[in-house]
Amino acid sequence: MADDTDLHVGKRLRRRRRLLGMTQQDLATQVGVRFQQIQKYECGANRITASRLFELAKAMNVSVQYFFDGMPASSTPDAANDAERLESDILSQKETLELVRAYYRLDERPRRRLLDLAKALEGDTSGHGAA
Repeated sequence: MADDTDLHVGKRLRRRRRLLGMTQQDLATQVGVRFQQIQKYECGANRITASRLFELAKAMNVSVQYFFDGMPASSTPDAANDAERLESDILSQKETLELVRAYYRLDERPRRRLLDLAKALEGDTSGHGAA
């Protein structure tokens, strides 16, 4: 049975792979395993060795620490830490991944303009309502 760490690392692996637009087969080929092994890693059924985690990190252009980011420091849940759970839910949504991919396909100038627009709209929603 998978423990919380294996599940967390597997979710981070899946999130990064999807963000990069990679299939399980693509990733498996890069690290020299079968796609079924990637499936098992992502659902936490199989533990990832340190050397394999290093290979996965290299293949997905992240540090090994990425897989542990957001993991609670202790085994007891922190009830006041709901923002982190909400953030991970948002990042795993298909719409968020599509938006991020589209954003990075833009050149630098339109990307900056889109970011400025999003920030301006954020200010509008926290304002005094409709004019």
